[in-house]
Amino acid sequence: MNIKTSIITVIMFSGMVNVSAQSYQKTDSGLKFFADHMNVEVKFYGENTIRVIKYPAGKSFVKNSLSVIKQEQKIRFSVSEKNNVISLKTNDLLLSINTKNGVITYALPSGKELLKETANDFKPFNDAGTQTYSVRQDFQLEKDEPIYGLGILQNEKMSQRNTDVKMIQNNTWDFVPFFQSVKGYGIFWDNYSPTQFTDTPQKTSFSSEVGDGIDYYFIYGKNADGVVAGMRDLTGNVPMLPLWTYGYWQSKERYKNQDELTEVVKKYRDLKVPLDGIIQDWQYWGNNYQWNAMDFISPDYPDAKKMIQDIHDMNAHLSVSIWSSFGPMTRQYREMDSKGMLFNISTWPESGRDVWPPDMNYPSGVRVYDAYNPEARNIYWKYLNKGVFSLGVDSWWMDSTEPDHLSQKAEDLDTKTYLGSFRKVRNAYPLMTVGGVYDHQRETTSDKRVFILTRSAFAGQQRYAANTWSGDVNSSWETLRKQVPAGLNFSLTGNPNFNSDIGGFFAGTYKRNGGSKNPMFQELYVRWLQYGTFTPMMRSHGTDVAREIYQFGNKGDVVYDAIEKFIRLRYSMLPYIYSVSHDVSKNGSSFMRPLSMDFPSDKKTWDMNNEYLFGKSLLVAPVLNAQYTPEKTVKTDENEDWNKTDSNKDNSVSNIDFTQNKSVKVYLPEGTDWFDFWTNEKHSGGKEIRKSVNLQSIPLYVKAGSIIPLGPDVQYATEKKWDHLTIKVYPGSDTDFIVYEDEFDNYNYEKGFYTEIPFHWNEKSKTLTIAARKGKYKGMIETRSFNLVLPDGRQKTVNYSGQKTDIHFK
Repeated sequence: MNIKTSIITVIMFSGMVNVSAQSYQKTDSGLKFFADHMNVEVKFYGENTIRVIKYPAGKSFVKNSLSVIKQEQKIRFSVSEKNNVISLKTNDLLLSINTKNGVITYALPSGKELLKETANDFKPFNDAGTQTYSVRQDFQLEKDEPIYGLGILQNEKMSQRNTDVKMIQNNTWDFVPFFQSVKGYGIFWDNYSPTQFTDTPQKTSFSSEVGDGIDYYFIYGKNADGVVAGMRDLTGNVPMLPLWTYGYWQSKERYKNQDELTEVVKKYRDLKVPLDGIIQDWQYWGNNYQWNAMDFISPDYPDAKKMIQDIHDMNAHLSVSIWSSFGPMTRQYREMDSKGMLFNISTWPESGRDVWPPDMNYPSGVRVYDAYNPEARNIYWKYLNKGVFSLGVDSWWMDSTEPDHLSQKAEDLDTKTYLGSFRKVRNAYPLMTVGGVYDHQRETTSDKRVFILTRSAFAGQQRYAANTWSGDVNSSWETLRKQVPAGLNFSLTGNPNFNSDIGGFFAGTYKRNGGSKNPMFQELYVRWLQYGTFTPMMRSHGTDVAREIYQFGNKGDVVYDAIEKFIRLRYSMLPYIYSVSHDVSKNGSSFMRPLSMDFPSDKKTWDMNNEYLFGKSLLVAPVLNAQYTPEKTVKTDENEDWNKTDSNKDNSVSNIDFTQNKSVKVYLPEGTDWFDFWTNEKHSGGKEIRKSVNLQSIPLYVKAGSIIPLGPDVQYATEKKWDHLTIKVYPGSDTDFIVYEDEFDNYNYEKGFYTEIPFHWNEKSKTLTIAARKGKYKGMIETRSFNLVLPDGRQKTVNYSGQKTDIHFK
């Protein structure tokens, strides 16, 4: 099995013959020339996607891109040269290239500058015995130009101006060397080694430890959606995920036997609280010497096949934890070790004993596998398929895909991999290991869509049906605030699927202060869950404090009811969410949208890190500050000494009234009106308002000129057909929305088996047109009813059997 790659071979050259005073050589897809002791190549990968390669004179450049799957393109462009400047022009872009120093300026045909290169550098570097270079490229941005992206960054920033960060994958920071500007362009730095990203008022630069040359892509998309679509066109589109994955997930670290696991599902069903996913975390394989055996060999799981069937019989789905490393008593370890496919770097778990801190008198011997090696990926799937997938497991929780690298030493990066030194390909590890599982499952069956929950990501990983979570973050308000811009910036790299541990992973001192009965944790957890309702995956998870709804009380209790309310809200939104997912897959759209994405002319949105759009219609303003309990920094780190006295203990938070109304500020972007989702009250945009909330509500607004389909009350995603949908129409401008449906959990949609029902609202005539249904699939709903609702209370019910119909509201 081979990961899809784009193989580019560039022939060495040291200069160009000057023909008719030209200093460049034109090719079918671009041009190349020699400047300032280096070779420069400019290649088109689309009319508005340009690859730039620079490498030292007298050297060759061969690149097997791990992220880019598109090939260079033959497109129409013109080239001219005057006064040592090459002008390369397309319909939308004008490149001015200095033939003396190789500096490129990107502009619009009008001459308006988008971005300018400045300096670059090649420094000789010995990479574990291979002579290569460290490479750097500088750019000059406008003074107040915001940029977004770079991955999942825990720095609470929306715009990444004035950021200086070492990009090397770790537990809670996932790096993608890509940024995009509010001006409508993006830069993808196609390098996998540890990379320093630096932005100052003077320059913006990528500097990588290893590279035979500078290799980056300039993408002009005109707007943020266009840049995201361009990045996906370059590195891979997003497959449809199963409908059930957009339901509610329950997890914790960890369910310790099969009865406990199935009992959680049963309790949700008994309580009639919706649930679709349950997760089995580590050690279902037994002890740490059997780490990641991918087999239910622990005596606590005596009949895994029955356990999985029991979960399926309750109409839920199981995901299991799999890792990027193996213990010495596993079959995978023995086979890979015999073939030199295991790394000698320190990883988790360090000890064979399940204690904290690790008892290093009994080292675990666990080693990371070489995911860059296609044969190693084959072996990985062979055991995963035989030991787990064949039993009926529904999806994968791929943990430690960065991978865990503990007690790091500089020489660790000299480790040999299938593709060279670990240093050379370090940051692409998650792409390779996640891609290996996706490709193999796709080869095995088309009956079950791949879904992967993973802790790390790289450019192009969106093509592997992966949803990345933000790692083992702490339970604190500060951490919650960081998740919002982290998810938004990640989305702007082209990866639309993001989530975080609802409540934070390390609950720390909350455990000793009452856990789920502690009002301080209750308030934080509910606010985190409300935020999680409006992310692509709604998943409760953590350690120290149990997170199941029944841990927070009973029906009728304020906290319990708040949790249930938002889980039910999530399920009612499934037709909207699934239709947005179709827009994401087909049209390059995004679930989580910073306000600057849809309102770039409103400068107040440019650096807003606490609000966003979910889809193109819902403005979400999660409550990110404590309102009822003290907000303090609590010690929640995994290295906490549990034997010490808890200095943060606070008994002054009893008798909290979570029903008391509080007030929060919300900014509504200019250029449109907004409707309060809860009350239908209309507000004009371009101003900050105050919204009254309690624990059971957050500010939630709908953009005027929106159509939102809502589904039935269900216990799981597919319990009821969508034959009676509520269609909420929010007037204010002409608008369109497509309700999308398919078989929900196979790949027949790739063969064209799906339906689209287009809705159009005409503002002038106050008419809703439901167009003729497009497409078909097995089991599709032939006849249905829509309950059409306007904010002023007017309603109409219409029967629909696939033919165009107009509904007038004048």
